Amino acid sequence: MTFQIELVSPEAITYQGEADMVIARTVGGGDIAFQPGHVPFIGVLAVWSVDVVRSDGDRDTFAVHRGFVQVAGTKISILSDVSEAAGDIDVERVRVAKAAAESALAADKDDKDAEGALSRADIRLTVAGAEG
Repeated sequence: MTFQIELVSPEAITYQGEADMVIARTVGGGDIAFQPGHVPFIGVLAVWSVDVVRSDGDRDTFAVHRGFVQVAGTKISILSDVSEAAGDIDVERVRVAKAAAESALAADKDDKDAEGALSRADIRLTVAGAEG
């Protein structure tokens, strides 16, 4: 038994297909894994990665910037402000954004916009396999 997965952002459908498991991070709830038979669930997503594990054991990882995850029967819907597959992340652009966020935080450690930008840059780099 598998799930039907749909990962959607305002720009596009980032992923659509079947999977044996989905792992996401929710705000205030931490990491959660969904497998077939999971009880209905709705949660608020954190800025983190979402892993889609297929029946062959392969995994697709996406950078997700907030949104919602819903489990209903054999369907998982992930609606996110931004979602990017690892291969679609422009690493150099993200490194420039990270440097700008770090500079803004150095000037004002309470800059919430810069904190958010740094968090988004870090997860993009992690998902792309280009940390640091």
